[in-house]
Amino acid sequence: MRILVTGCNGQLGNEMQLQAKDNPQHEYFFTDVVIPEGSVAQKLDITNEAEVEAFVEENKIDCIVNCAAFTAVDKAESNEDFCNLLNNIAPGYLAKAVGKRGGSMVQISTDYVFDGTNYKPMTEELPTCPNSVYGRTKLEGEESVKANCQNYLIIRTAWLYSTFGNNFVKTMIRLGKEKPELGVIFDQVGTPTYARDLATVIFVAINKGIVPGIYHFSNEGVISWYDFTKAIHRLAGITTCHVRPLHTEEYPTPANRPHYSVLDKTKIKRTYGIEVPYWEDSLEVCVHKLLNDK
Repeated sequence: MRILVTGCNGQLGNEMQLQAKDNPQHEYFFTDVVIPEGSVAQKLDITNEAEVEAFVEENKIDCIVNCAAFTAVDKAESNEDFCNLLNNIAPGYLAKAVGKRGGSMVQISTDYVFDGTNYKPMTEELPTCPNSVYGRTKLEGEESVKANCQNYLIIRTAWLYSTFGNNFVKTMIRLGKEKPELGVIFDQVGTPTYARDLATVIFVAINKGIVPGIYHFSNEGVISWYDFTKAIHRLAGITTCHVRPLHTEEYPTPANRPHYSVLDKTKIKRTYGIEVPYWEDSLEVCVHKLLNDK
């Protein structure tokens, strides 16, 4: 297959590039809107419909994995138009272009399509109810993909981190080394997702054949941000920083965060025959890479 991966400079995009090396049977086109010097990636503005259609046609793309998104949740509250352009309209352009060719589309979505007031792991059938600009635009992006490409795979994920880019794990390691004390939210619970595990699952779906639909994926287990931070510091050998639990009300933010965002992974496990790694096992792998890979 000829596979286009957008947003290749981000956390998931970089992990997709690594996974591609283990899947040499395909031909890849890695793109982003800004290309670092020396990168093998190509420039592509996914918010330009004509540019997207031309790229997909000229390169005879069979499958698109869209890793590009506006993910700054708080900034989205004051940048709704641009957030909607990147999270909703652009995925529609990509889906339409590859759909015309009879190809497939993998769209990454989020737990923020729910309001976080549930009390048990959320299935794909649960009614959506976003309460932030980010959540609304990502949900609208799901609908845009479904409307423009029949062979779609939408994967909702949560708490994404990796050795690439800026993320919670890297921030907590940095702050843990710099500060004697940190306050971290304890009344928001969910499950982290190691981007490398998500990239692996995407390739499993592509190689086995996409079964159209919406799926949930994160690592296994349930923790709070406070527990996550304690585990990060323990695995990173940080002992000089005291981490204290905070209520959500003690750390106000422009965007509402889900208090409960545990995703039920039963559907994706049964459909593709996968086992999902436990969150702490994957975190240990990532922290080891961060501390030892230069």
